[in-house]
Parts: sequence; C-alpha cells; structure tokens
Amino acid sequence: MELRQLRCLVAVADTLHFGKAAQSLNMLPASLGRHIKLLEESLGARLLVRTTRSVSLTEPGRNFVEAARDLIEQADRLEATFRDSRQDQASILRIGAIDSAAAGLIPQLLPHFRERHAEIDVELLEQKTIRLLPRLLSGRLDIAIVRPPEVRDARLVYQHLFYETAVVAVPESHPLAKRTKVSVEDMADAPLIVPERNSRPHSHDLTMKLFLEAGLTARVAQIAEEKQTIVSLVSTGVGLAIVPRWASRLAVGGVSFVSLDLPDSARNRLAVSAVWVRDARHPARDAFLAVLEDRLSALAATA
Repeated sequence: MELRQLRCLVAVADTLHFGKAAQSLNMLPASLGRHIKLLEESLGARLLVRTTRSVSLTEPGRNFVEAARDLIEQADRLEATFRDSRQDQASILRIGAIDSAAAGLIPQLLPHFRERHAEIDVELLEQKTIRLLPRLLSGRLDIAIVRPPEVRDARLVYQHLFYETAVVAVPESHPLAKRTKVSVEDMADAPLIVPERNSRPHSHDLTMKLFLEAGLTARVAQIAEEKQTIVSLVSTGVGLAIVPRWASRLAVGGVSFVSLDLPDSARNRLAVSAVWVRDARHPARDAFLAVLEDRLSALAATA
C-alpha cells in the first residue's frame, strides 16, 4: 500500500469520476486506474464499483476512504513541517516554468530578482504544466509558472498573472503572411499544426475551440508537441499554427507571425499563473513573488 494509491482512491471518492480525479492529480485516467487496482489487490477487497456510466464506493471502500484521508493529512502535515524547517535557511530557489514563461517571463524577471537578492541562487526547470505540478507537491520545486488546469489540487495555491496573446505562424511564402492581421475565417481552408492535447491542453483547445465557435472544422494536418517543432514545421509549409506571441522569438527562418483577430470572448484563454504549495513557508519564494508583483504590469504588456 502506497500513499500515491491512497491519494488516487480519495480523489475518485471525492469526484466519483475517474477522468476528473485523474485531472486533479495531473495524471492519466489509465494510470490512476492501475494505482487503485494495485491497492485493491494488496488489500484483497474491492473498494470501487465502476460501470460505463457511474462510479461508486463499496461499503469497505467507504470505510477505507475515511481512514485513508487521515493518513494523507498526517503525511501532508509531516511533509510541510519538515519542509518549513529546511526553508528557513534556504538560499536556493527552484523555479519550474512552462515554455512560454521560460522564454518570455523569466528572462525579463531574473535580472531584477538578482539585483535585489544576490544571496539567492536560482535553479530553473522548463517543463509542461502536467510535469511541474507533481514536482511542486513532492518538494522538488518551490514555485512554478504554469497554465492553470481546469481541476486544481487543493494543496496548491494559484495566483493569476496575465493572459498571453495568440498569433498565427505562417510560412513567409503564404498569402496570409503579407497581412497585418488575420481571422479564424481567413484560415478556414488551411491545414493546421496543433499541439498534442494530453500534454498541452490549453494550446490545443485554443485552436479547436476558435474554429468550432466560428462554425468551422479545423483541418489538422499535423500534431506536434514542442513549440520549436511546430514553428519549424510551419517553415516547411506543412501548415499554419496558432501559437503564443513569445514563439516569435524562436530562431526559425521562413516564418512570419501575424496578429490574430479574436472576439473579446476568446481573448482570455492562454492564462499564466504562479503556483506553490499551500501553507509551506519559503522566504526565497516570497521574495520572488514580491519582485514578480512589482514587475507584473510590464510583463503582461509584452505577453
């Protein structure tokens, strides 16, 4: 029996939905299901009844969940106490950042942070949101800049920073490259390159929802994971791509970045948030947040 298995069971008990429970833990439903199956096998008892339409707890499952909650709370308190005892002397700040923040926000912010706090060393990890949140919870990161998930773990604090601007990456030879602004309708017949949804749900959904709301069907020609790869594919003529404005800083030739004309209802979809563990004291993290707050208006203007 493992603590991770207990967290999976409690998440399902709280939501009675494997998909929502997996999202709250930033894992795939199949992985969550394996954890619960292993837990049931180790206990020799069935804890959940799952059909195609519903999930419910068995009687042993209801009793076990209450005990599991107590164990998880004790483990979280122990972890927080230990982390707090170490952070009083912390001189290293471990920051996680999605690609947007690593390329745009962090380079603008760090010089100001180092000017105020030269005594604090900074370690930076660039990763996707789904990879950063577990590292926060395990104590391997002190703060992260992410796209906030739809379902949020109550153990984490999210602070909204700003919304990023979306632009269209277009091959320089494409007729739309000569435009100063394009609409979704202008791309109605164009092949598109979109991110893989499991790892980049916000960017993927941005493209798909914009076309759906315009009454169009997105013609997905290629799925790619990294922004560098997506922009490189645009340069070869595979298709167009809707990307955050920071992607225009990537050193890829043969690509133009054109402003995207969006309705007001669609402008606030690429959210960026700072996130950290609730009730965990960390002076270096708080110092970073103070600098971030001071510089936020300038950062938002370039996003």
